[in-house]
Amino acid sequence: MKIVCISDTHSQQGELFTTGRRLKLPEGDLLIHAGDLTSQGRPAECAAALSWLGTLAERFTHGAVVIAGNHDFLAERDPEAFAALVPRNVTYLNDSGTEIGGLRFWGSPITPWFHDWAFNRHPGRDLAAHWAKIPASVDVLVTHGPVQGIHDRVPASRFGPAAHVGCPQLREVVERVRPRLFVCGHIHEGYGTDALSLPGTTFVNASILDGQYRPANQPVSVTLA
Repeated sequence: MKIVCISDTHSQQGELFTTGRRLKLPEGDLLIHAGDLTSQGRPAECAAALSWLGTLAERFTHGAVVIAGNHDFLAERDPEAFAALVPRNVTYLNDSGTEIGGLRFWGSPITPWFHDWAFNRHPGRDLAAHWAKIPASVDVLVTHGPVQGIHDRVPASRFGPAAHVGCPQLREVVERVRPRLFVCGHIHEGYGTDALSLPGTTFVNASILDGQYRPANQPVSVTLA
């Protein structure tokens, strides 16, 4: 299965993947969006972004899988309203799983606490309660944030010095579960692919926008036999 990964489009869908634009959406069997569809997570934003995702999903044999991100406030504040906006050809995962084309998927919007955005949880028990739900056997794991140490480095800013800001608790789970593919976003500066850090697992940070919120990064394609 050829999986095309995107994330962190932040309501800029009008600038993405259309005729004449630099960023191109590859053909594939399944599209994954790893969260932050919107900028502020307002209902109208969510409706527009999800409708756009449904249009993209029409190009893929198995449609699309999506999770929410820390900007997608409606998904946490009114889960039913958000879920009602999800098109039929898009599978929405919220600490939940599904099977598509013989592959087992799990998705979670949770990220470590940072200024009280959506789906933020404090380190320790709060985060552990969510990561404990990840099944022992999963082929594709999609979380909004990265694990610690892999595609998670942010540069120095007003928030502090340069640092790896991924979740260490999530990394422990990933090292134990060893999914074939791990897809995230959240840290725009961490865009890229890593197939060496953990044997058998390909890590993808699929953030489309860069650190200045400009559409700069191409979608990432991964084929799972």
